[in-house]
Amino acid sequence: MTFPALPAPLAAALAEREYAAATPVQAAVLQPEAAGRDLVVSAQTGSGKTVAFGLAMADQLLGEDGRIGFAPAPLALVITPTRELALQVSRELEWLYARTGARVATCVGGMNPSAERKMLSGGPAIVVGTPGRLRDHFERGALNLASLAVAVLDEADEMLDMGFREELEAILDGTPDTRRTLLFSATMPRPIEALARRYQHEALRIATIAEGRGHGDIAYQAVTVSPPEIENAVVNLLRFHEAETAILFCATREKVRHLAATLQERGFAVVALSGEHSQSERNHALQALRDGRARVCVATDVAARGIDLPTLSLVVHVELPRDAETLQHRSGRTGRAGRKGVAVLIVPFSARRRTEAMLGRAKIAAEWQDVPSREAIIERDRERLLAKLLAPVEVEDADRELARRLLETRSPEEIAAMLVHAHRASMPEPEEIVANTREAQKERHRPGFEDTVWFRMDLGRSEGADPRWVLPLICRRGHVTRGEIGAIRIGQTETYFQIPRAIADKFATAAARTGAAERESEGETLHIERSDSGPREAARSNRQLRPSRSANDAGFVKAKPVGKGFARKPERAAGAPGAKPWHGKKTGPGGPPRHKHRKS
Repeated sequence: MTFPALPAPLAAALAEREYAAATPVQAAVLQPEAAGRDLVVSAQTGSGKTVAFGLAMADQLLGEDGRIGFAPAPLALVITPTRELALQVSRELEWLYARTGARVATCVGGMNPSAERKMLSGGPAIVVGTPGRLRDHFERGALNLASLAVAVLDEADEMLDMGFREELEAILDGTPDTRRTLLFSATMPRPIEALARRYQHEALRIATIAEGRGHGDIAYQAVTVSPPEIENAVVNLLRFHEAETAILFCATREKVRHLAATLQERGFAVVALSGEHSQSERNHALQALRDGRARVCVATDVAARGIDLPTLSLVVHVELPRDAETLQHRSGRTGRAGRKGVAVLIVPFSARRRTEAMLGRAKIAAEWQDVPSREAIIERDRERLLAKLLAPVEVEDADRELARRLLETRSPEEIAAMLVHAHRASMPEPEEIVANTREAQKERHRPGFEDTVWFRMDLGRSEGADPRWVLPLICRRGHVTRGEIGAIRIGQTETYFQIPRAIADKFATAAARTGAAERESEGETLHIERSDSGPREAARSNRQLRPSRSANDAGFVKAKPVGKGFARKPERAAGAPGAKPWHGKKTGPGGPPRHKHRKS
């Protein structure tokens, strides 16, 4: 849709930026029925809404000659949730109103407040800022709102989620009742409805997000994994998609810190954003993403709000969002302004039903998939490498000379193989996903596992057994690789696992020898032996040892974590007869507890 008749300065600015057609939200706010009215606009992030409200408020700002010039007090106020979004909005309004003579002032945290007060005294017609900083200037008398004609709340739902209700109310209460209020929000929860009722009069509602759709330019996927394999799933998703820029969402600062460190160790160019980072650190992280020095950002919900990265094409929900609205907020970082994006939810098996319900409330049809396998990633790497090498390039004479020298010493096949090796060596290795959940443990016939032998170890869930360290423990004790271990079943007091029959004797001998060595040196070991019954015993022990209501009534308390990665045995509550704490020992950081040798 083409733009309707606009004031000459604005039309010229749009033409200079090659804006040929209005986006749906821009066309909607310029309709005759929207002129001069309060607006409640539901539009997704990246839909062109900054230009939309910039055009919508022109009638209240421009004089008959299409100019504004010096303004004794601001005529328009735009409030945004984050510093980054405020700076982005300021840049957009500056070029849009450049020919009108209007000055745009920006007031955000992390900037010099004295310089901002001087800027406010210089006659800006438009002020853009974050709620906290704007309220501070208003209460100190630096921000004069007496002549305000238009107030814009951009991404109002995010501002309320971030706890800025009090600041918004303090600012809006200080504006004239005659002002026009434009409220832009991706979602319309009840707090937004209440804000609209309080500060708007007969507002016109505009919805440009189609019913039954989230973000139309986002492909939603959901992958189910075993909880201990979530980090490996993140690695494989990043490697499979190889997005120019990706954001990984976590729920807590601690998870952000841990995941960022893990990915950096595995060779990814990664930055982190959370509430513990200073504004300077945040600026450096965002700049690294924009100039390509980093390609992956690990962030919390609040820290990522207001971020606009044009190259962002992948969003991964490492920890599930708390509700459908948060899901859409997070995913809306990609698929902006007509660009395509992918949003992937990593779903533990136990959370699949809850995730399906959340997707239903958001009216999002997600495609359920397996985590990309190592083989699928390698095949995708081949395709990308071929496409890159076959793309036309301009070759300089120096490069041709180097190619000739290489051909004198190596064959074309050797040079091509060396090139492939160099390309692959620069990328992080994909992970083997080890399934260890009820749904994932359905028998999978891998080559070499048609005939297997079950082994058992006297360590189970009640003592903190976890696949993350059980698997390396088996490898170390039996001198095998993780690829030579089949299914693993963790019971209440025992763990069972499969070894191919062809190497079962070798494994049993190695496990006995390493066990004897540990017992001789330290007096303690885990006992590993063949098992004729297999995991049926684990299932039986789970049923027998599952806490009952009567056990709780008798003074037993639920097992609680002790330290990092370990569990305390069920013990009697304080004061109960026979109460005695259990003191477990561990082999080292992240390792299993050690136990006295138990004769079977």
